[in-house]
Amino acid sequence: MAELNTGDGGGKKGGKVRSKKSNPGVDLTAMVDLAFLLITFFMLTTTLSKPQSMPLAMPDKNKEDTDKDVTKIPEERLLTILVGKDNKILWYRGKFEAPVEAPTEAKFGKDGIRKDLIKQIAIGKAIAKRDTGKDDEGLIVNIKVSDKASYKNLIDILDEMAITHPQLYAIGDITPGEIDLLKKTGLY
Repeated sequence: MAELNTGDGGGKKGGKVRSKKSNPGVDLTAMVDLAFLLITFFMLTTTLSKPQSMPLAMPDKNKEDTDKDVTKIPEERLLTILVGKDNKILWYRGKFEAPVEAPTEAKFGKDGIRKDLIKQIAIGKAIAKRDTGKDDEGLIVNIKVSDKASYKNLIDILDEMAITHPQLYAIGDITPGEIDLLKKTGLY
């Protein structure tokens, strides 16, 4: 317990008898216990809540390695998603020059791109089973985001990939021809 003692000054003042005033004492033991309990509580709760993030593997930029490991992808199994402005998406299946399925506009959400992705994943699995006989292969998605799209749109399309689980998805660079296509459809 902390206590403050004050003396009477050491001298007599006119010979008067004065009563000694006692100083109030405050016991801080309970306050210290409470402080340690609060510190312990906040330390435990902050270490238990970890930020959630989605793993994203990016390839190395080494040119020699990328030339050796080029994998041919059947164009029927390749779906390209172009993310434009105003939370809108344009997707096509196949190559840009000669798509297997024509460019289709979609929005984010379960009635938009998710519905299309589920349908295209089923088609990709059927094509892979026909060509290779394997059940574990399916749709490969190439995501290309324009500079008019927001960061939220990129996160939203990555969330759609996590929900629908295509075989493989990657983020690629958008080509000038694809930008022209977005301009024609009013999404750029």
